[in-house]
Amino acid sequence: MRHGVRLGIDPGDARIGVARSDPTGYLATPVETVRRGKGDLRRLQAILAEEEAVEVVVGLPRSLSGREGPAAEKVRVFAGALARRVAPVPVRLVDERLTTVSAEAMLRDRGKKGGKRRAVVDQAAAVLILQHALDTERATGMAPGEIVEETHE
Repeated sequence: MRHGVRLGIDPGDARIGVARSDPTGYLATPVETVRRGKGDLRRLQAILAEEEAVEVVVGLPRSLSGREGPAAEKVRVFAGALARRVAPVPVRLVDERLTTVSAEAMLRDRGKKGGKRRAVVDQAAAVLILQHALDTERATGMAPGEIVEETHE
């Protein structure tokens, strides 16, 4: 297992959930929810610096069949822009099928309701994305997902 803090990102249309791992890459925990729009990449870059992260893991939404649709294309564009912003720190895309649904269910089971649940569901989804990536790397010995190339605007 590689050493160093990783950030997990769950990019949505309105909000971006952010999680971090411990330096050993064992456990993912929530960090914050960033409002999508002007300044979002700058804030993510600041979080990366604050956490001294060595890698960013971004959830890639796919259908249950594994196909990529319009939401996945938006995430690929976002991840490319983020990769350019945080270079040379690598950005990876990992499959995030059902993470938001799982996060919603987990929070509902814990009694979080309405606005309180919506405020943390993005962070919870980011935790699930990152934890899955960490578990996959620990099990296989290989970095998860696919590396993102920087896009140039």
